Amino acid sequence: MTFTDTHNSSFVMILLLFCFAVIHSGGAALRVKAESLIGARAWRLVFAFASIPSAFILIGYFIAHRYDGIRFWNFQGVSELIPVIWILSAISFLFLYPATYNLLEIPAVLKPKVRLYASGIIRVTRHPQAIGQIIWCIAHLLWIGTSFTLVTCLGLIAHHLFAIWHGDRRLRIKFGEEFEHVKKKTSVVPFLAVLDGRQKLHIKEFLRPSQMGIIIAVVFFSWSHKFISVGAQKFLSFDFTELLARIA
Repeated sequence: MTFTDTHNSSFVMILLLFCFAVIHSGGAALRVKAESLIGARAWRLVFAFASIPSAFILIGYFIAHRYDGIRFWNFQGVSELIPVIWILSAISFLFLYPATYNLLEIPAVLKPKVRLYASGIIRVTRHPQAIGQIIWCIAHLLWIGTSFTLVTCLGLIAHHLFAIWHGDRRLRIKFGEEFEHVKKKTSVVPFLAVLDGRQKLHIKEFLRPSQMGIIIAVVFFSWSHKFISVGAQKFLSFDFTELLARIA
């Protein structure tokens, strides 16, 4: 088997990651201009229409091909590692979908807004989604250990490191000195601002209904992992060509 045959799915994943990054970071860059042209609600719907399918395709492709390529290590027989993987995965979701968003803004039920604050999870890290994604990558790469998963995780981490820089840049442009003040009181590295005295944690800020929703989601995803193999087969058998033809 040639190098191309062995790593064909990795090349496809690189392309999917590039498209995902362009849609998400590109959409974020266009937000101000687009909202001025068509309004915040309309732009959120346009962005969701593009970003959500790209995310589902990326996730589905990862699930279906996660064991492709070369197996660098296999720790799945190490029972002591299992709770570590689950704990890291659970923590990643607490960062990935923190109480930094009003859930009704996602489908544009409420008018989406860009906010600037230093409370809740932002006291821990200024970029919780990026940190959550990095933690998720570490957990899944440790568990799966394939070249395909390594490529996927490196791509996701690279995109989110760019998103950290890009996010700070957009907030600086929008909020100016106000953002610089928040930046001085927060950190990208989790808990760094707390440890050096720039921040103090307030537990009550984390006791919100949205956080309970995240905990329920973590439980659901842990339960649904038993169906991953079924989901992988469904994804591999799905005819995307037919779907695109129907849309066209």
